[in-house]
Amino acid sequence: MNLIAAPARLSTAEATFEAQFTARLHWSADTDAAIEQRVADILADVQQRGDDAVLEYTARFDGLSAESMVGLELTQADFKAAFDAIPAAQREALQAAVARVRKYHEAQKKASGESWSYRDEDGTLLGQKVTPLDRVGIYVPGGKAAYPSSLLMNAIPAHVAGVQEIIMVVPTPVRGSVATGGSGNQAASSKGERNELVLAAAYVAGVTRAFTIGGAQAVAALAYGTQTVPKVDKITGPGNAYVASAKKRVFGTVGIDMIAGPSEILVLADGSTPADWVAMDLFSQAEHDELAQSILLCPDAAYIDAVQEAINRLLPGMPRAEIIAKSLTGRGALIHTRSMEEACAISNRIAPEHLEVSSRDPHKWEPLLKHAGAIFLGAYTSESLGDYCAGPNHVLPTSGTARFSSPLGVYDFQKRSSIIEVSEAGAQTLGKIAAELAYGEGLQAHARAAEMRMKKQ
Repeated sequence: MNLIAAPARLSTAEATFEAQFTARLHWSADTDAAIEQRVADILADVQQRGDDAVLEYTARFDGLSAESMVGLELTQADFKAAFDAIPAAQREALQAAVARVRKYHEAQKKASGESWSYRDEDGTLLGQKVTPLDRVGIYVPGGKAAYPSSLLMNAIPAHVAGVQEIIMVVPTPVRGSVATGGSGNQAASSKGERNELVLAAAYVAGVTRAFTIGGAQAVAALAYGTQTVPKVDKITGPGNAYVASAKKRVFGTVGIDMIAGPSEILVLADGSTPADWVAMDLFSQAEHDELAQSILLCPDAAYIDAVQEAINRLLPGMPRAEIIAKSLTGRGALIHTRSMEEACAISNRIAPEHLEVSSRDPHKWEPLLKHAGAIFLGAYTSESLGDYCAGPNHVLPTSGTARFSSPLGVYDFQKRSSIIEVSEAGAQTLGKIAAELAYGEGLQAHARAAEMRMKKQ
């Protein structure tokens, strides 16, 4: 097969750049109406029938049948057996990744996750109490599309935050069954496609309980609780369109992390990094999904030519070459800029999920960069290292939401309560202020409650 990957070639010097640039960035997050209706029906059914509905949908969508939820629950023994069964090199890599990710999130907790208080001059105590969520649910893609790294990035910060119960849901569809959340009937089976590396990751990351369910029915079970699946306080983790739609619908009943769009990488290059490295970095996100976006910004036209040549040469050797080619052709771009400063400005407009600064002096440009999920500095810092083991979380805002959103972290699994203890002396001062404002708002009971604590003059 003669595959061609043809990212759009744009130049900021061209009069048509703005229109072409805007068109290339466009991505619709609208969900298909049929998916929305099916998800609504599944959520309502699980909320009403609980375990029975989850069992029915898991059999229908994943081809995985069980007499009761006991047959769909993974145990700590399953995790340990999977950990023991995987190759020693994988066990060591898992443990090394866990150590680095845990170390980073422990530092994050110390920096921003502790309760604090102070007393003012009249003895009034003011502060903030930081407490972990009681129970969270993490959705982990399963079957062939298995991501143990996603499990680590969701479970470890929750564990570090102090969450006592981490409930994992992971679909294990029978080979050949329809995608989770679809429709159709499959042959009964007692065991679907379990990924040993995912279960081993659950073992080392501290998952409390796990169920082999997925799709909208899994989100519903976590959000509402069933006879077997406990109701959680927050749901995190990626999934397909059904999962994303379900998370949007249950928000408010539970918290969610974010609604993620397709993967993105933006490379700012000054031409000093080998072109093959940058081409492969662009591939690293393009291979996720045909809708993934890979963009290069560079002031050196000859270097952009070299990257395009590397793309053409390296693509045939990639196992997911067809997906990469469609992604780069449909949404990729190689953009010639007037300068690195202009490239930084364009990057801020895009607010990418992953931003590589592939430059001789990345620290020169980093201060100009305001909006990105994660910033990777220097030629040796490939985005893939951040995905697996560098330490910072790889769950990042997409689709320009890095303008106002942050990576998943310890803070997402904590909540904050204000602490107020007003002294008798403080009540005299604060009471007068509060009463005056309350009367101004027409809320007399508020004012009187404050005044009752004031000494009569």
